[in-house]
Amino acid sequence: MTLIRTAWDMDTDTLTITLNEHKIEIPAHPTTQWLQSNTELQKATIWGEQTDAWEYSASLTKPISDFLNMDVRLMYKGPTPRVLRGSGAPQRLGRTEATKFADMLPVLVASMSSINELNDRLTQAGEDKIEIERFRPNIIIRGSVPWVEDGWKTLQISEGKDRLDLDVVCRCLRCQVPNVNPITADKHPRQPWNQLMKYRRIDPGLKFKPSFGMLCAPRVEGHIEVGMKFQVTAMTNDHFFISPMK
Repeated sequence: MTLIRTAWDMDTDTLTITLNEHKIEIPAHPTTQWLQSNTELQKATIWGEQTDAWEYSASLTKPISDFLNMDVRLMYKGPTPRVLRGSGAPQRLGRTEATKFADMLPVLVASMSSINELNDRLTQAGEDKIEIERFRPNIIIRGSVPWVEDGWKTLQISEGKDRLDLDVVCRCLRCQVPNVNPITADKHPRQPWNQLMKYRRIDPGLKFKPSFGMLCAPRVEGHIEVGMKFQVTAMTNDHFFISPMK
């Protein structure tokens, strides 16, 4: 799936999915009327949790099915809120928030300072540097001190009418997907997993997985742009990962 490319045209609000010579174009933010006319509301299961989703036609996704050699569909999250669980559950977050199809939370923030520190360790071990895109963050900050994000509690992006506040819910505990090169889809047999396992198993809630990046829940929806001011407004020593699958 790494070789399936996506692009968003802001002017037309069009999502383009490209696979080999095939191109699929659909509205990035379809209206309910469009969905009712072009898709079918179905049930979908994510990590054992059932929710609803608008299912696109098999003919639309045939190129993807052929490429993956299995029958697949594109799905767009349905109207029923998928309330956060685990570390982001209402009783822990203090309010009810929802996400779409993400495993846990809607926003992942990562730091360039931390990827640079990891790359220093990789090169010292004779391995190639990697790009931060391997960790699939939604927001990337420059940062000044590696791994200071481990103690973030609340964040603020921009100011005034554009201000966006985020609660930092938990650390993002990683699988081996970052071992996969996002351009070639080749998977490294060891790195960066092995290096991270040496020193980033820091969360008391799940000691057998390494941490990179912080998972967040915005308090309100908002608009962000490259270059906006980023502030850490509170710190904590109390992060404890709780799986949403429990």
